[in-house]
Amino acid sequence: MARFIFITGGVVSSLGKGLASAALGALLQARGYTVRLRKLDPYLNVDPGTMSPVEHGEVFVTDDGAETDLDLGHYERFTGVAARKTDSISAGRIYSNVLEKERRGDYLGKTIQVIPHVTDEIKNFISIGEDEVDFMLCEIGGTVGDIEGLPFFEAIRQFSQDKAPDQCIFMHLTLLPFITASGELKTKPTQHSVKELRAIGIAPDVLLCRTAGSIPTKEREKLALFCNVRPNAVIAGLDLSTIYDAPLDYHRAGLDQAVLDAFRISPAPRPNLKRWEDVSDRYHNAEGEINVAIVGKYTQMEDSYKSISEALTHGGMANRVHVNMNWFDSELFERKDPAEFLTGSHAILVPGGFGERGTEGKIKAAQFARDRKIPYFGICLGMQMAVIEAARNTAGLQNAGSEEFETTSTNDDITPIVYHLKEWIHGNYKIERDIDDDKGGTMRLGSYSAVLTEGSRVADVYNRTRIDERHRHRYEVDINFKEQLEKAGLRFSGLSPDGKLPEIIEWPDHPWFIGVQFHPELKSKPFDPHPLFADFIKAACNISRLI
Repeated sequence: MARFIFITGGVVSSLGKGLASAALGALLQARGYTVRLRKLDPYLNVDPGTMSPVEHGEVFVTDDGAETDLDLGHYERFTGVAARKTDSISAGRIYSNVLEKERRGDYLGKTIQVIPHVTDEIKNFISIGEDEVDFMLCEIGGTVGDIEGLPFFEAIRQFSQDKAPDQCIFMHLTLLPFITASGELKTKPTQHSVKELRAIGIAPDVLLCRTAGSIPTKEREKLALFCNVRPNAVIAGLDLSTIYDAPLDYHRAGLDQAVLDAFRISPAPRPNLKRWEDVSDRYHNAEGEINVAIVGKYTQMEDSYKSISEALTHGGMANRVHVNMNWFDSELFERKDPAEFLTGSHAILVPGGFGERGTEGKIKAAQFARDRKIPYFGICLGMQMAVIEAARNTAGLQNAGSEEFETTSTNDDITPIVYHLKEWIHGNYKIERDIDDDKGGTMRLGSYSAVLTEGSRVADVYNRTRIDERHRHRYEVDINFKEQLEKAGLRFSGLSPDGKLPEIIEWPDHPWFIGVQFHPELKSKPFDPHPLFADFIKAACNISRLI
């Protein structure tokens, strides 16, 4: 039977609950325990699939096809435990489930209320798979006091009462601001946050306080007194030069020990932190640096491409180099020569995206990389734009384009070599979609197999000819143009098992030019970098030695 850790936040958002949860999960693993992490989000969207990445950050996709919050990416990267659909829930999904049950008559004519029907639905979600692991870590999105979060806080309060003593604890993440004018570390925001939490029936067992420096004894004792926690359960969460120092730093601060003490687990197993010591060493003791240009559509928000930036960092760790990431809005290259900005880059990555805006800039970035023999990595839309570039400039298809852009394009003579995917095979099932279907959850989502061509670069990189990678897209490169494009030199080096869907393209006569329809960044980890990212950075290192 699992023990439950509920992670809540207060004072302000964006303090790093997801990272703290992931780091704690990694520390519990280091002590020999099995863990699973979950995210409960109070927003009314059914899932973040239709939310703008500029507003909410990237959408993380699981193997089983769930579109989830980016925090699940942190969970996977730190624990190596593959997330599932049952690890992410929103208020929108909860209310949708309750209303579906009401329509079916499941409640036998009762008046449907937040308590108990909505809170029961949340508790049912939390309970899924509780016999599978030693610890279940559940992060509650938002901050205490948010109106939309109240049903979730009530649900975890009830849940802790339903369980046996010492089976549930609460960890509260807050802010300890330092006021420069007075030279003081202020505990009052944390006190008020805990007061708010206790007013709804939840008393924290561990306080994780984000602060610029260590917490002096006086302030630690004050927090312990007014927040009713043990002094050694007041943990300082410091700003770090890399998120991958978090497990080691939180361990030194006593976070994992405070959690085990709260559960009355004694003696606690000794931790094995060699994995994280190696990760930290590779990051801090890099033997060089390279410059990678990322040409995307959502560069105004760092979290829009969170998994991309982390996977590039992992690739740097694999090669013991530091990766300098230079972000460019692809629309810039529709007005100016890419050479003005990309010259000096050791590699170019073009990530995914939706819609026509900025796509011509991405095509120009792909052309620059092909012409200048600069390593190029195209992911999802980045692959499609590389194929369009090849079609226009090497295969004689001057009007090559995508059906995704036809509705807004002024070019009536477009040759759609990228089309809207209306049917595909997933396992033993045929999935059908229409262009007018609802947008949410209707893409090709989750893990799909691909067969790689023997002797191709990607087969060498993966060291096998069959792979499984995660997808999130509704447009595909048309296989009917394969022969014409291959005559021009482009190689289709990975296809779906039925041979109908192009998964990977590459230029054999290029130092490193690969485009993939899937999202390899979603499976990369600091202690297990994705092979494509590791090889991409290796190719960039080779270019840096030539420049």
